[in-house]
Amino acid sequence: MKPQPRFTLAATTLDAPNPHELAQFYQGLLGWLVRKEESGWVEIAAPDGSAGLSFQTEPFFTRPQWPSTRAEQQMMMHLDIEVDDLSAAVEHALALGATVADFQPQADVRVLFDPAGHPFCLFVRTGPTT
Repeated sequence: MKPQPRFTLAATTLDAPNPHELAQFYQGLLGWLVRKEESGWVEIAAPDGSAGLSFQTEPFFTRPQWPSTRAEQQMMMHLDIEVDDLSAAVEHALALGATVADFQPQADVRVLFDPAGHPFCLFVRTGPTT
């Protein structure tokens, strides 16, 4: 039997009308460094070299609707970002250009939108980390 090839998640890629602006937002939010930047493409990564985020130009980008409706562009994915202080993290994200979603389904999680409209969640881990 042939061995399975190695697979490593390198990044999650977000489409945006301006990938450089969106990368700058997440760089400020996460404190990550730019790994690669060219016209229409930016990669940022954690200092430890783990999987990063990439941003690419999508000229027909449509902001996703969250919560989803049948008539609007549905959210295809979102980022869950663990923080150590939820209120301070929300304040920091807002200062960088995020907005708080009107609908908040959980008391211990904050749903926000990045400047391009992608939803993301900030949360403090309260259970076991295994």
